[in-house]
Amino acid sequence: MTTLSRLKQALVERVKTTAPTRPTQPLSESQYAAGFNVLTQSPAPSSYQHFIVPELSYLLAPLHTCSSDTIISVLEIGPGPRSIFGLLPASLRERIGRYTAYEPNTKFAARLEQWFEQETPLPDLHSEPDIRECAFNLDGGVDEEEKFDIVLFCHSMYGMTPKQDFLRKTLKMLVDDGIVVVFHRANVLHMEGLVCHHTANYPTGLLRVPNDDVILGDFARFVAGFAIRGGDEKATQAAWRNTCRALGRREGRHFVFSVPEVMFVFNQHATSLPRLSALVALGEGNTTVKNGEARLHRSAPVVRPKDIPQIQHCVRWAKMHGVGLTVIGGGHSGHCMVPNVVAVDMSAFNNVHVLPTEDGEGTSTHPLVIVESGCKTVDVIQKTMDVGLTVPLGSRPSVGAGLWLQGGIGHLSRLQGLACDSIVGAVLVSVADSRVLYVGQVPHPYRPAGAVRPENAEELLWAIKGAGTNFGIVVSVTMKAFPAPTYWTKDRVMPLKDDEEAWRQFENFDHVVAGRSARNCSADAYLYADAGQLHLGITTYESCTSATHPDSTIWAPDESPISVDGIGLFGTEMYMSTLHGGHSNHKTSSFKRCIFLKDIYKPSIAKRLTSAISTCPSPLCYLHLLHGGGAIADVRTDATAFGNRDWDFACVITGVWGRDQDGTDVAQATVQWVYDVATNLLPVSNGVYGADLGPDPRDAVLATQAFGQNGDRLARLKQVMDPDNVLAYACPLPKVCVPTPKLIVLVTGESCAGKDFCANIWVSQFLDLKQGGVHACAASISDVTKREYATATGADIDRLLNDRAYKEEHRPSLTTFYNEQVQKRPRLPEEHFLAVVHNAANVDVLFITGMRDAAPVSSFSPLVPESRVLEVHIVADPQTCHLRGGAASETAEKTLEHKPSFLFTNDTIGDEAARRFAETHLFPFLHHDLKRLQDMVRTVPCFPQLDITFRHILGIASQPSGLRLCTSLLQSHFSKPWKNIGAVIACEAGGLVFAPALALHVGVPLVVLREAGKLPPPTISVPRTTSSYISAARPPITVSQQRGGGRSKGKATGLEMESHVLLPMGDKELLVLDDVLSTGETLVAILRLLGQAGVEAGRVSVMVVAEFPAHAGREMLRKSGFGAVGVQSLMVLGGK
Repeated sequence: MTTLSRLKQALVERVKTTAPTRPTQPLSESQYAAGFNVLTQSPAPSSYQHFIVPELSYLLAPLHTCSSDTIISVLEIGPGPRSIFGLLPASLRERIGRYTAYEPNTKFAARLEQWFEQETPLPDLHSEPDIRECAFNLDGGVDEEEKFDIVLFCHSMYGMTPKQDFLRKTLKMLVDDGIVVVFHRANVLHMEGLVCHHTANYPTGLLRVPNDDVILGDFARFVAGFAIRGGDEKATQAAWRNTCRALGRREGRHFVFSVPEVMFVFNQHATSLPRLSALVALGEGNTTVKNGEARLHRSAPVVRPKDIPQIQHCVRWAKMHGVGLTVIGGGHSGHCMVPNVVAVDMSAFNNVHVLPTEDGEGTSTHPLVIVESGCKTVDVIQKTMDVGLTVPLGSRPSVGAGLWLQGGIGHLSRLQGLACDSIVGAVLVSVADSRVLYVGQVPHPYRPAGAVRPENAEELLWAIKGAGTNFGIVVSVTMKAFPAPTYWTKDRVMPLKDDEEAWRQFENFDHVVAGRSARNCSADAYLYADAGQLHLGITTYESCTSATHPDSTIWAPDESPISVDGIGLFGTEMYMSTLHGGHSNHKTSSFKRCIFLKDIYKPSIAKRLTSAISTCPSPLCYLHLLHGGGAIADVRTDATAFGNRDWDFACVITGVWGRDQDGTDVAQATVQWVYDVATNLLPVSNGVYGADLGPDPRDAVLATQAFGQNGDRLARLKQVMDPDNVLAYACPLPKVCVPTPKLIVLVTGESCAGKDFCANIWVSQFLDLKQGGVHACAASISDVTKREYATATGADIDRLLNDRAYKEEHRPSLTTFYNEQVQKRPRLPEEHFLAVVHNAANVDVLFITGMRDAAPVSSFSPLVPESRVLEVHIVADPQTCHLRGGAASETAEKTLEHKPSFLFTNDTIGDEAARRFAETHLFPFLHHDLKRLQDMVRTVPCFPQLDITFRHILGIASQPSGLRLCTSLLQSHFSKPWKNIGAVIACEAGGLVFAPALALHVGVPLVVLREAGKLPPPTISVPRTTSSYISAARPPITVSQQRGGGRSKGKATGLEMESHVLLPMGDKELLVLDDVLSTGETLVAILRLLGQAGVEAGRVSVMVVAEFPAHAGREMLRKSGFGAVGVQSLMVLGGK
């Protein structure tokens, strides 16, 4: 299965044989449109759905936390008949206030204008969309004075050459902090001289093209990018169709092609490379890179610092311009070079310093070795051997610092531990602030001038020992050294008749050879095929500090092992000397991922291993099983960042192809084979080796198993040591998961209504709960402002916090100060809220006072999607407030424009009323029945698309007693008297699962709302936008449907009800019940329909079984004019 890039090469070559003398011509508008439609109407999993829309949404996600009136301007170049911005979630589409497009295809431009007129995909445009029926040219016709927040190239910059010149032009059209986003259908996109702000890739995209002559012809012409002029057109088309059929993978009536996609994001600093090269010399193309994947990215700019200050220059430059860096050590990492990302080549730091005695400070019980980060394994072994020492490193001579910083498995590991276990100190340049840091044991002569020991030195040293590429640019490490041994080794190769014989040999190898080995012995195995037959190769090793013949039990009586030193050991590796004739001398390229295994003889594992070899696309692939246990397992899993210690073998899944096949279909298929085997082994594994993992999305699942129980701890340290993600291309760490309280209660009200008093009473009640184990506290969000105010004005901070009269005296000035700060920092309310929440990370129930914001639940709940957020609004008689010390002007209760979760009148003396309120209204949110209900919700990962974890709310009804429990909770949690409710309103389909049972249980009528056309007349109806996140993502919606008239996100349908059905209810209140609240658009349609029926919003309440705050559904209701409608939910669930 070929990629579109290689298909294009083949089509161009075919023209040279079929029509070598005929001139070519650009595609006509009709030819371009026909080919474009083939590309976007594929029934394969859509790159739009799985990559482009999610990545674009991620880039725009900060808009969710901006002021509600923040709008952006966008320029889309070559959008086709529909804009990709129209596929974004509604909460992002409505932030686009100005839309401009350059579309040279007149047919597409007309369809784009028609689409905007008919469907209103961007509902809050401040002016008509500006669609320009012309190309975006370099030589005039484009006003560079126009400024945009986002410029988007969504379709590979088709026909634009040279691409970097077009990009430079758009960079001049950005506002401050604007971005240019390029999606490109290829593995790489090189922009010479430019550096990118952010990248992402989607290597598994597919395109299915029907096996139809006309469609294949349109597709081939579009991919080639030109047509043939004259009479040879038919012959060329026939030849092109044959080429497509030969290179595509046949699946039924379609041919499948690989369509990898990359995204590059550039900011206004994309042209800043000369500022760095003026300080640090460029590498000039002579950097040694071993990894074949990285070699494809050789056009990435490389700088070669000669000293530590130059490394600091690199960090400061990256921080100043908002870009990332990669680091080249040994050049074995596939992500040491990334297109358009500056790589820091550490080859100048290549010294090894051996300290065979104490370090001069009396702190070392071992000889020490200072190893700089430009060294290779062979350099370290040779230098230490010269003085009779060694360091337990890996088995490949040219591997660099990435080995010992991320683990390091070698033939001494069973005796002396992993390479990272020998690290006792390090020097690094911080990517947080460019300081030079030292941690652990670093002898004085090897501490750089000005180096400081950070406060978190112990934690940082812990992290360097197993995940050390993530937290700074490591300059050197201090390692323990051991006496250099002599190695005895012997190879054995056994042809295997079939899988069953292989399984028997696995058991023998595991139990007899490896299982009985002493710690100074190890046994590695290789599973591979040669000439179509399965083979098991075994290499045994014994290390001895004397040169006498070994007498270990791993040797058979008739075996004669050979003796080598540490340098000679490299040449004994079976993959180098024996396997397929030897993989040395630069004959091959390889790609690896490593899975940790125990009990390889068990059928669940053995079958997977033999099956892997039978499916490999290249005959050179193999599985290498490195012997573990011994000293590796002696180290506690939390003693170093390398948290996976309980394994017998590290299974290195090694895909190999000829060096002349780099970048071909064979190489691509082999890489995918490695991932397929790793994924298949993952369920029976004991973890994953993180050293090879990088930004490829296929690594994401493997990375979750890379550090055992240490992942969260590493993620928190990453946030501290690399807050701007400068080292974004290192082994991916888990996202920081800051635990938030289960219940957050926002206590609001006018001055002196008793907010702090009530909050403190309620905290004490939760702490006194009989079941115990509930941790509660109260915090004032205004304390941060008071501290900033005190600093700015000289006010007494202690009195502001503790003296009510003093605080009231300063209240007007405090309010003015806060409003001025918000003008300067629009996200200040969100920052203060998150600061309070994160400071209460281990609290179950958090009460927050001092809130100044309108509708705080709708504003802040999306920031803490794992927590339930409530507002209790405290009211008191103005006279009571005045007696409590409030100013007369401040004590009049203002009319609220939103509906708080609860109102509490605090007029009585004492705390009895407050205590009763908590028992009645707050305690139920921690009741175990809600936990029982949540346990009934099945979680389905990667459905309906990879980035969504689906929560099957409707499945509650299929659980034993599930519907009964849900109905009971709905009845008991409703905050109003049921006698006041005239009907339960339900909309198909989710609401109809739960509403009938509730209506029957409480004895009120059920009113059903349906899709337009399904109820008998007379009816009333409103348009309904079906744009929930799940419905938008659910298959089998294809790109053609999304871009050309099928069911799509944002498509308007109707919602209707019988026009007379509410008449019997009179003026009674109504309850709308639905299964979920996510984007809020369904509830908005329901409330508008009820409004058409004459029902005022104040008569309506809403209940949902589950709420997903991340989608800001409450904010949608508020912005649509329904902020006064009360909304209650039984469950609050995080994620999508």
